[in-house]
Parts: sequence; structure tokens; C-alpha cells
Amino acid sequence: MNYILFDNFRRNYLLPLTFTRPAADIRIGILTIREKWEKMLETKTSSLTEEYLQEKYPLISEENNILINGTIIPTIELVEEVKSLKKNEALVSERVIIAMHVNASDIQKINTPDSDVNEIEANSHFIKINNTWDVFAKNDEALRLDFDYLTKGRISQVLSNTNTAINPEDIFIEEGAKIECAVLNASEGPIYIGKNAEVMEGALIRGSLALCEKSTIKMGAKIYGSTTIGPECKVGGELSNVVIFGLSNKGHEGYLGNAVLGEWCNIGADSNNSNLKNTYEEVKLWSYPEKRFIKTGLQFCGLIMGDHSKCGINTMFNTGTVVGVNANIFGGGYQKNFIPSFAWGMNKEDKFNFKKAMQTAEAVMKRRGRKLDDVELRILKYINDLSVEDSFV
Repeated sequence: MNYILFDNFRRNYLLPLTFTRPAADIRIGILTIREKWEKMLETKTSSLTEEYLQEKYPLISEENNILINGTIIPTIELVEEVKSLKKNEALVSERVIIAMHVNASDIQKINTPDSDVNEIEANSHFIKINNTWDVFAKNDEALRLDFDYLTKGRISQVLSNTNTAINPEDIFIEEGAKIECAVLNASEGPIYIGKNAEVMEGALIRGSLALCEKSTIKMGAKIYGSTTIGPECKVGGELSNVVIFGLSNKGHEGYLGNAVLGEWCNIGADSNNSNLKNTYEEVKLWSYPEKRFIKTGLQFCGLIMGDHSKCGINTMFNTGTVVGVNANIFGGGYQKNFIPSFAWGMNKEDKFNFKKAMQTAEAVMKRRGRKLDDVELRILKYINDLSVEDSFV
């Protein structure tokens, strides 16, 4: 069977995180949503997404296809329900399509299915992300599911006796990881240390936590659950309920809480975000499709930052701040609650010159042995051209 992960209208509520990727490539828990499906299905998937992303995430169709909603996080039980779908059957939950079995000619009809589709109500539990803040708000549940799935029947590497471990049966260490003179407390949630990751001396860690492959927690860091640090990141200072997709740095002192960072982001030294209003009121967050601030239902909500965005030292982010793609943020005082893509500094008339922005991105990626290729360049140019419709609020 051929499996395709599709985007629907919820993709727009996941901007700026989905400016540069399909919803299925959001990291939540330990793995991305796509990685979860591929492991459980034991096969590769392709994507049905925005046209400008399709070159990087190509659609592969066959005569028989099962389309899967890219915002849904699977369980083994849900995967079995999806695999059992017959042609023209759709697995649904409260009228939301989870998956649908279609011919190649019907793939584009996924968001407007014909009336002759047979709808089957799902029986299995699953997690669905509808908004950007769900990524950190639902990260603990997703992390626990991933931890159980990835560690089942496996034996952890031995933790060095220089460390202090609390509830060690819920600590799993992959091959090549280095941990010395740290405190790991898994009494409130599991701790997963990925392959070739490092936890430096004096780090204080509370689960649930995922430190993914080749990432580093620096000396003296304080990490609270539920936090995910994606592959090839460096983090320090204080983090609480943060999800970092990968290839990003928050390497110095400063607080980051109830936040999501995309890839290739950098948080300057001593930068902080507020995650609680002084009035203790519900936090509102900028919505791209509605072009206004909308209620999150959360009392704690910090920073959402798109790929390639960066901030200078001592940057102060307000409660509930959204930063687009490739913004270069600096300047004294509190930043605005919405910073559009390719913003430059604090002046709303200034924009990051695209050529210079790409030179910066190229230099950053080169440090990690990556190349800014033409496909990525075209995606960023598309976003740059879109951002003229955005504005400071």
C-alpha cells in the first residue's frame, strides 16, 4: 500500500511552523509525526502539501493509496485501523478525516470527499495538533508514547556512576551518548537521551525530556519537562516545556518556556521570554489565517518561532509572541507580540534584505555541514514575497 500524509486547512493554523514544511514534519515528542507513521507502518511516506513545498516534499501516488491526516499522531491501534481501510472508505473522528483509501485520480479530493465515501468511526486513541501551541501543550503525552514505543524490549546503555539518577528505570540512553556529573530525575516523566548526544557536567534535568541525536545540554543547564530538544541542537540556561525541532541553538543563560522553535534558529545570550501575563489572564496568540490575535485557552504560553529566525543578546519576548521565518531580531525593550517573516530589528519599516538573509542562512548551514540548495532557496524566496502581506501589530 502507498501512504501519503496530507495537509488540510489546519496547516494554516500551524504557521509559521508550516511555512517551511508539511504539518507531518513537525516534531512533537521524540520523533516527527512523519517518523512515527513510517516506523509503525514500516514504510516510507510522501506528502500532499502546498505547491511551493511540493518540490522538496514530492507526492508519490500509485493506483491504491491511503491518505493520512498529517496533524494526527498515531498509536499502534490507530495504525491497524488505517491499514485495514478498503477502497472508498474513510476513517473519521467527529467528522474529521483521519485517513482515506483512494485511487490515484481521487487524491486531490481528500479535503472534499465524495458523498459515496463510506465513513468509519475510529475506535483508537490519538493526539491531534490543531494550533501551534498544541506542539508544546501536548508534548508530554506524545513524548511518553514515543518513549514506550522506541524503548520497548530494548536495554539502555549504562549510566555512569558520576551521575545522580532518580527513577532510573524510566531513563533510556542510546549508544554513543555521553553523560557525566549530571542529575536526571525521571520521577515525573521519562528521560530519553539520543544517540551521540551529550549532557555536560552540572546539568539538572527533570522528565519528561527527549534529547535527540547529536544534541548537547551544556554545563549547569536547568531543563524542566515536558521538553524536546531535536537533533543537533545546543541548549543552556533554563528551559521549561519547550520543543525545538532541530539544528537550533539556545546555548546560553536566559529563560525559554512554553515555547516552540523551528530549525536553524538561534537565541542570543541572556534572552528571555515571558510565558505568563502579569494579570494571569488567558494568553492570546497571533493567527495567520484569521489575521488577529486569538484565544489559546492557556495561562502559560511563551514563544513560537519559525525556521532561520534569530535574536540578539538580551532580547525580551512578550508573553505569547509569534515570530515568522528568517527574522533577525535585535534592539532594546520588549519585542512586539507578532514579528513577521524577514523582519529586521524592531523598526516595522525595516526588512531583512533577502540576499543578505540568504548569505547568513548559507553561513549558518555550512557550520553544520549542510548546504542551502536551490530548492530551499526557492521556498524561502516564496515566503519572503508572502511576508509583505504581514504587518507588525
